[in-house]
This record gives sequence, C-alpha cells and structure tokens, in this order.
Amino acid sequence: MRVWRLCKKRWAATAFNGRGAAENPGRWNSLGRRAVYCAETRALAALEILANVENKRRLHKAKYVVIPVEVPDDLITHPARYPSDWNAKPAPRSTRDFGDRMLSKPGFPVLRVPSAVVPGEFCFVLNPAHPRFAELQVGKAEAFSFDDRVVNSGVA
Repeated sequence: MRVWRLCKKRWAATAFNGRGAAENPGRWNSLGRRAVYCAETRALAALEILANVENKRRLHKAKYVVIPVEVPDDLITHPARYPSDWNAKPAPRSTRDFGDRMLSKPGFPVLRVPSAVVPGEFCFVLNPAHPRFAELQVGKAEAFSFDDRVVNSGVA
C-alpha cells in the first residue's frame, strides 16, 4: 500500500525519524514516543495539516514536500476497535495510550487509524523504532503547495 507523508521541506531529510511527534504528541502517540504520521492520500494529508494549523494563510508561503511510502500490507495492523472517544477534540489520553500499545506490537511497524478530519478515511502511524521499519520503501520527496483559494478563503 502507498501512503503519503506531507511536511515542510526543511524537515524532509528527517521526516521519518519520528522526533517531531515525540516532542509534540499527536492523537495516537504520547510524549517521547517516536511516530510518523501519514495519510492514505495526498489530499487527506493536506486536510490533516489544514485542520491542525492555526494561521492557514502562512501555508501558501511555506515550502512543503509530499513523500510516498510503500508499505507491505503484512506490516500494517488494522485494529478491530478503537477507544470510544477516539475522535474527541482535543485528542484524549485514551487514543495516545492506545496508539502507544499498538505501535509496540512486535510484527507491525504501521498502525492504521481513522481520520478525525474526514470520516471513513484513514491515516497511518509509523513506528521508526520498529525492527521491521526498514522494510518500508520511502520514495522521493516532491514539491507540494497549498492552493491560495484554500488558504486565503474565509472557510479555511
């Protein structure tokens, strides 16, 4: 399966070390837990950033890249259930605890989780500390920019 990592260009070389999420925990990881957030499409990756950035007008000036990652299907864990409050805002402690447990599973360096931004779509949380993480194939970074109509509109 192909997933997408969207990040600022200046972080492209370190986009898969998980340090950013360890220092700024997300919905599915705790402080200190390295994780890399990806999405099933470039569009969802962009929407996830739009949902989490306060000043959207700055996005059209920032330089972003999108990076494809090929993930063997057998390296992805698909939980049957998630915490009942998984989509609460702000993200609850239960989802971080859940993500930490799931990312510790021996056979799976990738966790499939529902998007809190787009119902029915999925994000993927990668564990760069997992012994099988090297089996993921990271592609070449491509330039990405947010369309001015999105970042300058009154609704974005």
